[in-house]
Amino acid sequence: MENKKIIIDAKNGSFGRIASFAAKNALEGNEVVIVNSEKAIITGSKKNVIEKYSILRDKGGHSQKGPKVIRLPHRVLKRGIRGMLPDHRKGIGKQAFLKIKCYDGIPKEFKDGKMEKMESIKHDKFITLKELTEKI
Repeated sequence: MENKKIIIDAKNGSFGRIASFAAKNALEGNEVVIVNSEKAIITGSKKNVIEKYSILRDKGGHSQKGPKVIRLPHRVLKRGIRGMLPDHRKGIGKQAFLKIKCYDGIPKEFKDGKMEKMESIKHDKFITLKELTEKI
């Protein structure tokens, strides 16, 4: 089976669907590139989503060891994908995680490539990753 490069446009795509699709394809050996990460959405009321991530941030821990909360949209998305892989520190999980790249916006080398859209169902209540990272 030939490994291929899959480019995913995350604009208006659901965070969880994008993460599971990317993890599955990376485990199959494909290289996965996600563009427009800041435009991915998390469903739910803005207040509840922000509160959930703020609680995670405020948990505390040792000042030098963490927990570290990422505040960049493409890194938040990549962290979500990491949670859907088997042990990301060794074996196939580590290999798959290294095959995933996330970007805010569309880099020049991927502008002309064929992109898969990850459109989600229309929701009344949602927040984009860009809004979320600005508020936490």
